Amino acid sequence: MNDVDAALPFYQVLGFELADRWGPPFAVIERQDLTVWLSGPGTSARRPLADGAVPVPGGWNRLVLEVPALEAMVARLQAAGAHFRGPPVAGPGGRQVLVDDPSGNPVELFEPSTGDA
Repeated sequence: MNDVDAALPFYQVLGFELADRWGPPFAVIERQDLTVWLSGPGTSARRPLADGAVPVPGGWNRLVLEVPALEAMVARLQAAGAHFRGPPVAGPGGRQVLVDDPSGNPVELFEPSTGDA
């Protein structure tokens, strides 16, 4: 996480609420029974590892959030200026799309299939 202040509005659109804040570089957010820690510069989560590697946002590991109405959530995030990695795609279990949080961390939004054919 590069900027916790920039990330909070993004995650609020996704239904998260601020549960705790420990100064500018750290926040705890919650959505239903899910708790996520946002750790920015200066936190222990951003310290270099023993081999010198530095944790950075991005990559392909992602948080997957189930949403009841994918198109509506996409529209809300687009209105908020979010960056999507591509258009929604459909699979046997439902539809999904990848969106980057303000630091470039991928979040998958997943709308499960209703089983209607």
